Amino acid sequence: MVKRVSLGDAACPVARSLDGIGDWWSLLIVRDAFDGVSRFGEFQKSLGISKGILASRLHGLVALGVLAMTPAADGSAWQDYVLTPKGEALFPVIVALRQWGEAFCYRPGEPHSALVERSGGKPLAPLVVRSAGGKALRARDTVVRKLSC
Repeated sequence: MVKRVSLGDAACPVARSLDGIGDWWSLLIVRDAFDGVSRFGEFQKSLGISKGILASRLHGLVALGVLAMTPAADGSAWQDYVLTPKGEALFPVIVALRQWGEAFCYRPGEPHSALVERSGGKPLAPLVVRSAGGKALRARDTVVRKLSC
């Protein structure tokens, strides 16, 4: 097997982000946490993931500060996994992935789940990247300033 290389010291913020949350299981766990899933067994049932992989990903997300373990809300002996402010900041990332998937991963008319406003049930507007002044930007309107060595 190929050994995984850490990107934790990379100069690129995208690479560093992917180092912590870049595998699909971690992002699906975060997605489920936004949907209200909080218990190990609930994550396992929702994702159909092995206990070992789930335990590893949950441990990593807790270590990264994306999730926190808290006493169960119902007072039982279980622990809940809850999003931290760092984890909640991933909401636009999950929405962007969802909107990209809706646009490019389904045939026209093919049914899929929908993310809607809790009050009113209306769909979300497409995410738009904007300048500090509010102007909509595309990739060609931006440039990465690389660090000089």
